[in-house]
Amino acid sequence: MRISERGQITIPKKLRDQFGMNRNVEGEISPTRDGLLIHKRTAAQHPVERVYAILDGGRSTDDFLEEIRGR
Repeated sequence: MRISERGQITIPKKLRDQFGMNRNVEGEISPTRDGLLIHKRTAAQHPVERVYAILDGGRSTDDFLEEIRGR
């Protein structure tokens, strides 16, 4: 693999097919301890990511659930 002058890379067709990286699929590159990780961006967000860092002030999960349930 080579990086072009403009910073573009080409993912080999065999890998694109294997991982469903088809035309117009959005991807993300994340730094890791060992290098870079390329993965598809999905429209659906993981449930944990939707609530990550929503609790503040040391509240417990039980207290938060009680609050959002209106109790």
